[in-house]
Amino acid sequence: MIDAHHHLWDLEAVDYPWLMARGVQRFFGDPTPIQRPYQPADFQADWEGLPVIASVHVQVGAADGLAETRWLERLQPPVPAAIVAETDLTAPDLADRLDALCAASLRLRGIRQIVGRHPSEDARTGSPALLDDPRFLAGLRILARRGLSFDLQLTAPLLPRAAALFAQVPGLQLALCHAGSPWDQSPAGLEDWRAGLNQLAALPTAHVKLSGLGMFNPAWTPATLAPVVDAALAAFGPERTMWGSNFPVDRLYRGYRPLLETIAALVPSATHHAVFAGTARRFYRL
Repeated sequence: MIDAHHHLWDLEAVDYPWLMARGVQRFFGDPTPIQRPYQPADFQADWEGLPVIASVHVQVGAADGLAETRWLERLQPPVPAAIVAETDLTAPDLADRLDALCAASLRLRGIRQIVGRHPSEDARTGSPALLDDPRFLAGLRILARRGLSFDLQLTAPLLPRAAALFAQVPGLQLALCHAGSPWDQSPAGLEDWRAGLNQLAALPTAHVKLSGLGMFNPAWTPATLAPVVDAALAAFGPERTMWGSNFPVDRLYRGYRPLLETIAALVPSATHHAVFAGTARRFYRL
């Protein structure tokens, strides 16, 4: 099994402002229990006894994406086997930034610049405006030319705009984080989310991650996760779907084994190889 989306951090080696901000509620809840170092040994202890053979680290709000990547490079693969780093695709020195990231680690596979987290935070940051920024589009095109992928995190109402944008970068390999963040899980909210999901899935290079689902419903049950898993698989198919734990963030809600076993029970067994290993191996070139 390959965990296609997780995080690690060392609070002494890298500055993570959100982990240092004590007593501040985040869009996913109270981060206090995870505001401490989370190293490979901690991650491995969480999945002890499970057949995890490799993992993909996704940037996690470091003040300096290059410093985070350099720290990750000091860790021994297969944890992580691939790195998705952070940088600002609208920056005028983007080429230099990407050169530095590529030089920092041969495990670099792509970039994540978060477009949306939750309406409450996005109203403050203004990050959804990236979808209308020509500099962002130009940056995405540079990623495609360099053979780097893009991890897309946004909220469900932004999916149609994102589909229109990424249709203009047909060569870019795209991974939709957290199944498109279906915060509104009312029947109408899920219906709108499915419609946007299908628009993005129409792009042949778009993929989806079954990750971070606990953020949208901390008290999840198999019955509440089933509509999300089913819709993602129906839209993208198993060859473009991959599973990620989103640990240690989703550790706030449930342990690694019960999370994995629940998703595994919801994914048809005939598609397990693709969803839990094959898609991530191909997408992240592992």
